Amino acid sequence: MTFHSPTIPAEPAVGSARDWVKVLAKYREPNQLRSSYELAVSFVPFIGLWALAWWSLSISPWLALGISVLNAAFLLRLFAIQHDCGHGAFFSNRHVSDWIGRVLGVLTLTPYDVWRRTHSIHHSAAGNLEKRGMGDVHTLTVAEFREMSTFGKIHYRMYRHPLTLFGLGPSYLFFLQNRIPLGLMSSGWKYWVSAMGTNIAIATALGLVLYLGGFMPLLLVFLPTTLIAASAGVWLFYVQHQFEETNWDQNEDWQLHDSALHGSSNYDLPPVLRWFSANIGVHHVHHLYSRIPFYRLTEVLRDHVELAEAKRMTLMESLSCARLHLWDEKSRKLLSFAQARRLYGK
Repeated sequence: MTFHSPTIPAEPAVGSARDWVKVLAKYREPNQLRSSYELAVSFVPFIGLWALAWWSLSISPWLALGISVLNAAFLLRLFAIQHDCGHGAFFSNRHVSDWIGRVLGVLTLTPYDVWRRTHSIHHSAAGNLEKRGMGDVHTLTVAEFREMSTFGKIHYRMYRHPLTLFGLGPSYLFFLQNRIPLGLMSSGWKYWVSAMGTNIAIATALGLVLYLGGFMPLLLVFLPTTLIAASAGVWLFYVQHQFEETNWDQNEDWQLHDSALHGSSNYDLPPVLRWFSANIGVHHVHHLYSRIPFYRLTEVLRDHVELAEAKRMTLMESLSCARLHLWDEKSRKLLSFAQARRLYGK
């Protein structure tokens, strides 16, 4: 069976990425009332559904599980708000944003200060082939893959398999990797405090749940909510940069703003999914100007049709992105293993 990867449709010329940065600056200021509202309509339902799922255990474990699955969408949205806090985009007061982010980090199992630093590195190096490895999905070029040993190729194939990326990977990332400041182990006490403080808060909360309700709330409420939200979050992060006509360059050719605009997708989701993902699919705009609050990203698309059409990818088109694995520097496209083999042999 021939595999055809999703091709982003022809898009209108969007002009200079640097010029867009100047245009987007006017959208950067958050509305304090709107931010408070967005936090409330995400946090209150999350806590309410968590409590309802726990209470439902006395009626039916299946009912509790169903409510927990639904609640994963609100946890995903809280992570998106934590993400905005990390960029200083949610409240004008950075101190307020940081402490909201730290509290949300307990719910998302993500130490805020560690994540903020690694995510900042991702923004500053996305698409740079010589600065891979921090806050991104590991991606090899075709040439690098062909030069690997058999064991190395098997390892990379296993890593890029959807079961690993969207099944085992999120569990490892949120339950294990986030427990220590990986990548920042020798970067100062701040990141250890962030990781260990978050761990203590998580352990205290889960210990209290265990004491009051036993294992069932952890098994049928905490675990499904967290795991489904984690997998959805990893999928969103994946398709934001892992699509056929993304952008990777060697350091000497790499430009920050060009990479942001051309190496990030415009994930056009249905309205409900767009709401629960807090517009993070408008990723090309977000990477160009990360200080824009998520609820203003739709303003940008409404006001600038060029950006609304640029790098646009639908939900159905995005599904095939899971079968793209290697960056081809010659065709400047992300290819599947099969495509690379047809073009270059083993």
